[in-house]
Amino acid sequence: FLVRDSESVKGAYALCLLFQRHVYTYRILPDEQGLLSVQTIQGIQAKCFRTLPELIGAYQHPNNGLVTPLLHAVPRQRPAEGSGAGNAHTVPSLLPCSEIDFTLVGLETLARVFDPPVSPRSPAREQGFLSSDPDLELLLNKISTVNHLLSSLEKKVLKSLQEMVTRHNLALPSVALAPLPAARPLAVQNFEVKVGKSQRVALTVDVESGTVTVTKRGSGSSEEVIPQDKVLQLIKYQSVQSKVRLVCARENQKSLSRDFIFPNARKREAFCQLLQLMKIQHSNLDEPEIISVYVGTWNMGSTPPPRSLASWLTSRGLGHTQDETTACIPHDLYVIGTQENSLGDREWVEFLCASLKTLMAIDYRVPEHQRRISHVHTSSVKTGIANTLGNKGAVGVSFLFNGTSFGFVNCHLASGSEKTHRRNQNYSDILHSLALGDKRLGGFDLTLRFTHLFWFGDLNYRLDMDVQDILSHIVKKEFQALLAVDQLNLEREKNKVFLRFSEGDISFPPTYRYERGTRDTYVWQKSKPTGMRINVPSWCDRILWKSHPETHVVCNSYGCTDDIVTSDHSPVFATFEVGVTSQFVPKEAPGSGPEALACIEWESIEVILKTTSRSKCYIEFHSYCLEEVQRSGENTFQNCDIPGFLKLGWSSKHLPVLNPILPDLEYLGDQHLLLSIKGVESCESYGECCLALRSAIGTTAQQFETFLFHRGEETGSVRGWMRVRVPRGRGGPRGRRGALGALDLEAQPAPPADLQPARM
Repeated sequence: FLVRDSESVKGAYALCLLFQRHVYTYRILPDEQGLLSVQTIQGIQAKCFRTLPELIGAYQHPNNGLVTPLLHAVPRQRPAEGSGAGNAHTVPSLLPCSEIDFTLVGLETLARVFDPPVSPRSPAREQGFLSSDPDLELLLNKISTVNHLLSSLEKKVLKSLQEMVTRHNLALPSVALAPLPAARPLAVQNFEVKVGKSQRVALTVDVESGTVTVTKRGSGSSEEVIPQDKVLQLIKYQSVQSKVRLVCARENQKSLSRDFIFPNARKREAFCQLLQLMKIQHSNLDEPEIISVYVGTWNMGSTPPPRSLASWLTSRGLGHTQDETTACIPHDLYVIGTQENSLGDREWVEFLCASLKTLMAIDYRVPEHQRRISHVHTSSVKTGIANTLGNKGAVGVSFLFNGTSFGFVNCHLASGSEKTHRRNQNYSDILHSLALGDKRLGGFDLTLRFTHLFWFGDLNYRLDMDVQDILSHIVKKEFQALLAVDQLNLEREKNKVFLRFSEGDISFPPTYRYERGTRDTYVWQKSKPTGMRINVPSWCDRILWKSHPETHVVCNSYGCTDDIVTSDHSPVFATFEVGVTSQFVPKEAPGSGPEALACIEWESIEVILKTTSRSKCYIEFHSYCLEEVQRSGENTFQNCDIPGFLKLGWSSKHLPVLNPILPDLEYLGDQHLLLSIKGVESCESYGECCLALRSAIGTTAQQFETFLFHRGEETGSVRGWMRVRVPRGRGGPRGRRGALGALDLEAQPAPPADLQPARM
């Protein structure tokens, strides 16, 4: 980084910061008292400093609002060594250099390297300027000098380089060098696939030329040659492990989709890897490993929104908020849930898109991430009176972002301090009824179907404390005392709702029930036909999440606004840093060598179930890294000595050896197994869990232990010993990743028929 004088504002500075090959410029402005601060967006209080070194020192720490901390200063140019120390007091301060001065310094340096005796500026300096306008004379002299240097420098550089090469070759001994081995081109790969019910075609992938050829079997002539830049998206079916949809661009700007069925899931995965490798070699494909996710929830109170939602959409206000200098950096995903919204769906979406475009220059017509999203599902549940009236309930959406599954649930639960049990039941009904994610995982608890699940909305849980005591704690900002009597926290501690979910630290005041038009007063009395109702101030509006084990998710902000006053609820926001995976490409191209299988081996598994049943059980194993669902034999050990509990055990002989479709260490490190404990007679699940493969990779078996869940309840635990073995040579440096799982570069086509999105 460097700090220079501003060229447009007198007395101000420009802070130039080089980060990831981009230069970010921030203005440092003085106020009326001479204090310095980094310019922020309107409405945000700036941090002020007395001196420039003090400001620089403060921004050398992380989380300061800049795109990155100030780490390394650009060194100053040192004065000439010949200047004596005794004359230091006579040297005047140098004025800031203009762009032409910087250009001259660089050109003069090159001139001294390639033509040392000549310095075009030195004669002018020695002669001085006698014109009536010395500034004009100086500027004209500088321009003339630049022109002279530029016109002669190219020839001098070329001549000097030629002389250097000639001298270098003469000095070298005459040694015959062996020619470098030519890079071995990747072999062209062929795949026999089916189209429709019976038609067979051949797919030929030529990575070197960057083409995919579709040939009718037996015809001998190519039906179609598809260049790599015409491949928009590759969607893997979840319902059929060997099926894929290839989406290609056409001249009329419409897309053409074709479904291909491979002999097995391994062949499909190899085809996907080759196409990804082709994309990497022929295009500038750079897929994210971490994305930023914004989640917002707001009960709008059946009133129109204000003209500006700036504070909400930029995570500014109270609590753990975004720094003002990074507030307007757009996120990768925006997920916004509302309750009691009086606007129509289309009107509300247009309003949100216009607001984001105004604030952050986000244009949703540019599909930066659309090509990475596939398998979109939506669902809704009513939990009102008799579960039919639509005054309460939930809506949800799920999709794949490249290779990572996301689920988002926006809900509005029963109101009233005394209805804690009713809210718990609403949560359970939503878990049972929302149809989201992969249909093959429909028997699993909703919270286990996604890599990352975010649950938010007006949950309506209240504070169990006298209203005057609550108000007193709010004035003193003693939020911990209030969180100790928060109904949602208490129910979570009892394992009644949101088992193993996480929530950010709450450091903002309760978001309900405010007087409309202000955020200074809580209105806790509400007149009803049945009498006066007490609505104590509470954190009704919440954002929680649950992720698979050993995945990356960090909550960077969690707070509420303090300037949106049209509703009796304050909008709540949270931002997350989330790890994502993409189509994996191994170091060796698929098909370049003999296939060696990886193995997932079990030494033993022990299960404890909360049940009075004495049924024999088996275990089902689900994973996207397996070709198909696997199952164990019946349990070999059973004990029911403790009333209400059933203890089961399996030895290694009755547990299957699982063979993932890719025998690569890095690939398996991102995979997870879903286990379901089922009764032999009923085939109904007693509990499900998720295991990460990363910690089990090695030469010796590793112990695991986790809880079992079913329909939102904790139903037992499972533990055992497992080992993931990878063939030699497949556990080296990281392979390369890309977005083949949703590899669309131009447009977003409709998902496959069994994955069509529904309207919310």
